[in-house]
Amino acid sequence: MRIAVVGAGGTGGYFGGLLARAGRDVTFIARGRTLDALRANGLAVQSRVEGSFTVKVAATDDPASVGPVDLILFCVKAYDTYDAAMAIRPLVGEGTAIVSVQNGVDNEERIAEAVGETAVLGAIAGLSARVEAPGVIAVTQEPGGITLGELSGGESARAAVAARALEGAGFRVTLDANMPGLIWHKFVFICAMSGVSSVARQPIGAILSYPETTALYRGVMEETAAVAHALGVPLPADSVETWMQRSAQLNPEMYGSMYFDLERGTPLEVGSLNGAVVRLGGEPGIPAPLNLAIHGALRPYEDGARTPPSVPA
Repeated sequence: MRIAVVGAGGTGGYFGGLLARAGRDVTFIARGRTLDALRANGLAVQSRVEGSFTVKVAATDDPASVGPVDLILFCVKAYDTYDAAMAIRPLVGEGTAIVSVQNGVDNEERIAEAVGETAVLGAIAGLSARVEAPGVIAVTQEPGGITLGELSGGESARAAVAARALEGAGFRVTLDANMPGLIWHKFVFICAMSGVSSVARQPIGAILSYPETTALYRGVMEETAAVAHALGVPLPADSVETWMQRSAQLNPEMYGSMYFDLERGTPLEVGSLNGAVVRLGGEPGIPAPLNLAIHGALRPYEDGARTPPSVPA
């Protein structure tokens, strides 16, 4: 089975690296310094669980040179979704399955606009990893594998085929019939983790050490869950409590991935995270003032600015 990994950031780099190490036919679609590093040095993964390893990988910035593949792991930042989906259309054949492993709740819709609805599966990854340097991935929280399934819910043969293609590479693969609910369940966590750690510039241990930031963290999740319920999403009823308990068990030095983008001065996913909560809550009339405050506080940095615009003298 031929596999393409679109995006060699923390998520794509980690899972694609394990697949390549397991001998799978994997090609990375990358660009710029990342592409140069993959070609020159291979892909390096630093993990306490898997151990550090480097593997030679195939990489290109020209999807047409690869042609149709059987499976695509789509791992780009949310703000690049539509452009990346348009660019990879040469990879999509009649039987191609695209597994979106991204932060956010509407990336799959944008991929479908570019390549067609029938190709797209939903997925969530239990992983926290960052780009240490181009072509070097550092895992910051013990990985929990990939859960995937149909966006409409239910079971399907193609989801089972995609799962089998990923199995045996060193990470757990799970099928779930409630993919819409699971995507929103993770979204509840990501909006709080990335949003609050970025605004506070602190890891989860520090956030949960103060009642004020703990209340902010919980409040962001409660708003996000309220929007999901108003939209009829089959979100687990105990989603917020589950994430509060799990958050207390995380590595206390863990940050949301958006924090590292903020530190590097690269674009932020805040519009697809906290901003999306505000936008999606507008139609059913669900207020989300905490998510709005986070989006507003990070808006000057959303396009990659390191500092807010200077004030004229």
